[in-house]
Amino acid sequence: MTSPDLTAEILRNALCVAAEEAGIVVVRSAYSAFIVEGADAAAAILDARGRLVAHSLSTALIQCASLRGALPFLLDAHPPETMEPGDVFVLNDVYQGGIHANDLLVFRPVLVDGAPAYFTGTLIHVADLSGISAGGMASDATDVFLEGLQLPPVRIATAEGLADDLVRVLAANSRTPERLVGDLRALIAGANVAARRLEEIIEAHTPEGLARGIADYLAHTERRMRDGLADIPAGTRRASYTLDDGHTVRVAVTSDGAGALTVDFDGTDEQVPLPVNSGFSQTIGGVLYAVRCFVDPALPMNEGCFTPVDVRLPRGTLVHCTPPFPGGGRFGTVAAAEEAVLAAIAPDGAAASGILQAFSISGVRTPWLHMAFDLGGTGARPDGDGVDATGALFGGGRNIIPQVEPVEARLPLRIEEISLIPDSGGAGRHRGGLGTRTVLRVLDDARVDTRGERLRRPPPGASGGSPGRAGSYLRERADGRTEPLGTKATRQPLAAGEALIVETSGGGGHGPSGRRAPEALARDRADGRIT
Repeated sequence: MTSPDLTAEILRNALCVAAEEAGIVVVRSAYSAFIVEGADAAAAILDARGRLVAHSLSTALIQCASLRGALPFLLDAHPPETMEPGDVFVLNDVYQGGIHANDLLVFRPVLVDGAPAYFTGTLIHVADLSGISAGGMASDATDVFLEGLQLPPVRIATAEGLADDLVRVLAANSRTPERLVGDLRALIAGANVAARRLEEIIEAHTPEGLARGIADYLAHTERRMRDGLADIPAGTRRASYTLDDGHTVRVAVTSDGAGALTVDFDGTDEQVPLPVNSGFSQTIGGVLYAVRCFVDPALPMNEGCFTPVDVRLPRGTLVHCTPPFPGGGRFGTVAAAEEAVLAAIAPDGAAASGILQAFSISGVRTPWLHMAFDLGGTGARPDGDGVDATGALFGGGRNIIPQVEPVEARLPLRIEEISLIPDSGGAGRHRGGLGTRTVLRVLDDARVDTRGERLRRPPPGASGGSPGRAGSYLRERADGRTEPLGTKATRQPLAAGEALIVETSGGGGHGPSGRRAPEALARDRADGRIT
């Protein structure tokens, strides 16, 4: 006899493998280098109640939160009784659980006895979908319409095939139509593969057996999540984090001491007509990332992790934007929410990280596009140094930074340097992680868009630690002269032979620098981390 717990674990792994296969199909089938080489793709399985059941390894928490947050809006727009076998739906609406215009969410229902019982979902950042800057990177977008084409939940395919008219509309709104359509087909292929695998699991275990197994392991995850959160002392603690432009995210975290948290962002600044706001799903994903830092890291990520955490997001604020305010540059605000939650819960405070610095380089004469997220150093911990060049916090899957060789083979770019920046980590008893320097030389006339954060206000340290070194974007002229680009520059010219230099921020230090162990200082000097 197989125990109920063992059966539930077998089912959980089978569902995770189904999602993982879907993610691999998306990555291998996509046309955009950012997806193929960076594996920035998500795949998940949800039930008809919108609960997250399983996801692929490459799926970031904010992507889980987006798929989970968007499904109820799909069901409102397309009632389950109207769905047929083979239907596939797509959306990107930030106000309906999406991330931003360039992130397409695809869902396929899996029917049991003629009604949707589960949904497979896939998500990637497509190369381009309209907007005033290529790749959806405009930092001067004053409303959501300038960020790209807006898609409410619509049917993109049936059992007969793609909705060709809609596909033509999407292609007509992209600077790289072949890549867009290829990426869309990859998303649908991934959702279809996961659906077939799920149907096989249902046939092997019966609908009732699968539902029982899912209920058991979601409940088990929730119990373990509550056990971990019960270690947070009862009471309310407040913290805040201020963005480069002066806008502030404020949070109050209340623990009941028994495994439940309330995370309330009341008092956060109002939304602004610039792409620094966050959609609600993204902030929820950031909160879950921060909260999970205080529980067993081996805990599976599913609905059981969400249930004990009540996230309260005032509408019309930086953390929950409403129409028509833009949300494309959400990651700075989401990271600020994470830092605030970490600082509120951590007994010794939390040193901040140098978060991802996004940028895009697009062709002027011909339609080519390179996008990347360079990462800063993480903040130091009370018991250890920060990690170099991994300060994504909420973002990223297996490898969100494309590799040099494929980029140079596909695009008129030469990547001349990728290196750690000495002295960029904040000093302290424990040192912040180092930032990086990347030099990208264009071989054809191009335009550059940047979207940086924690560059004017470098990541602060904690408990007496120093802030990390602020990063920057620079343009190197053909004669070697360098000049700064704005932290949120838009469509800046870069002539053939010139270079974009991206320097990411170091993480903050933790504890007074005078208490750093002499042997650690000697090792820093020997390794070239400090000069």
